[in-house]
Amino acid sequence: MRGQFTGWPEQAMDVLWQLQGEPTHAIRERCRADRERLVRQPMIDLLNEVADTDPRYEDFSVWHYRTDSWWWQNQSAVIRLDRKIEIGLRFSLDGLRIQGAWWYPDPGQVDRFRKAVASEGSGRELSAIVEDLRRMGYDISGDVMKRPPRGYPTNHSRTDLLRHRSLIAARPLGCDEWLHTSEALDRVLSVAADLDTLLMWLVRHVKHAS
Repeated sequence: MRGQFTGWPEQAMDVLWQLQGEPTHAIRERCRADRERLVRQPMIDLLNEVADTDPRYEDFSVWHYRTDSWWWQNQSAVIRLDRKIEIGLRFSLDGLRIQGAWWYPDPGQVDRFRKAVASEGSGRELSAIVEDLRRMGYDISGDVMKRPPRGYPTNHSRTDLLRHRSLIAARPLGCDEWLHTSEALDRVLSVAADLDTLLMWLVRHVKHAS
């Protein structure tokens, strides 16, 4: 049964238009109530419904505006799956963007990641996951070293992954009419399903810092 989420109202875009550039304090205060009701609250409603589909998605935060104008122009949220492993969402004039990320690692997590990448079983699994996501249109990025890490052969078959100190798979979903309807929930759940194999690999192999 559907809950309160019915998409972002079209008026949400009007509010974000007013906040473009470097809005003055007076403009921010004039828009504050409408932004809370039309931009931030729908994100809260959306993530409550996402959490209802799977208990793994229950730990989420929907950010407030802060001082920098970027936070007024972009409504961000995260669903935490484990330490430094999360799904990130951002609503803006460009529409909705979603990513699965392991980033800002705890001490020891990078070493665990590299060991898992270098291991034949887990490394081949991750390489296949990443390639599948690329084929589906996800942009793969992260904090990537220019050279392979010390202790690993420079000609390793997965040297591109070994150079990662974080790993992000991101996809913009755009701002078509579905964004203003409950179909947006289905789109988010579809992306979460796409990212699940990657994120669960990271949970298994990276979550515990050594």
